[in-house]
Amino acid sequence: MEAMTEEPHVTVAVADGVATLTLNRPDRANVLSAAMIEALDGAIQAADADPAVRVLVIAAKGRIFSAGHDLAEVRDLPDQAAREALFARCSAMMQRIAACRVPVIAKVQGAAVAAGCQLVATCDLAYAAEGAKFGVSGINLGLFCSTPSVALTRAVAPKQALDLLFTGRLIPAERAAAIGLVSATVPAADLDGAVDEAAGLIARKPPAAVELGKRLVRDQAGLAVADAYDLAGRRMAENMDLAETGRLIDGFLGRS
Repeated sequence: MEAMTEEPHVTVAVADGVATLTLNRPDRANVLSAAMIEALDGAIQAADADPAVRVLVIAAKGRIFSAGHDLAEVRDLPDQAAREALFARCSAMMQRIAACRVPVIAKVQGAAVAAGCQLVATCDLAYAAEGAKFGVSGINLGLFCSTPSVALTRAVAPKQALDLLFTGRLIPAERAAAIGLVSATVPAADLDGAVDEAAGLIARKPPAAVELGKRLVRDQAGLAVADAYDLAGRRMAENMDLAETGRLIDGFLGRS
């Protein structure tokens, strides 16, 4: 039925350096079907390759941000190999977000569950409307959310992640902010403004420094402290040699 619709799975809008990718299957709770994964992955790659894009926002149309994988689709796959291939495609898409040269912001207006929660956890920043809910509830159906656990256990403290993974409970947006799953929670009427403000602030920063910073944060994660500092020092020295950075610092010092 999805193939018969003319509506794109993901819509794209670019303005003032911000690319907004909107999940566009509200009638199906924006599930991460194979078609949705392919569309979102392609849109991320295109935005990442566009030098005019300085920030990427992932949003969703309708009442639910994303209900996660299309369980009916997964159940109908013929064998374990086919299911592994689907999960691998989703994992590659999630890793594309982490590897994206620009910061990626999740804009969450409703429930983000299972792989939908994984998508939020994978983004660099996330803003949620009051009333949004988050969870990795596969365990309620006898399915441990294994792939979502990868992003979740890296986004929040392990005991917080395991509480969600083992209980299957849904938590409100305010709790998601308290444990660090989202950056902030705002009234639903203010969500557009909060995301626009954050994206605009980032888009107006020197892009080379922002991109270097995202790479540094990604690359130093998991390193021993001494190795992390060594890498950070080298990247900071590299940053100081950027032409725009030198110009801005000289201006600050009154040397221009």
